[in-house]
Amino acid sequence: MGKMKGAVIIDTERCKGCNLCVVACPSNVLALSTNEVNHKGYAFCRDTNPDACIGCASCAIVCPDACITVYRKKAD
Repeated sequence: MGKMKGAVIIDTERCKGCNLCVVACPSNVLALSTNEVNHKGYAFCRDTNPDACIGCASCAIVCPDACITVYRKKAD
């Protein structure tokens, strides 16, 4: 069985920057944007270290607005 990796897709326009996903991520993949905001004026979550994602979906589980989708894929 091959190793699995994760891929995080974030709907930045729906994100309100609550930071729950950043805290829940065990691999430090996510961070809030520091110099951009979405159309609602919130600093949104962004995937800053995509290679470290293990596909655990902890971020998607804790997101109160369901802005995050996590896919698991086979590592190369």
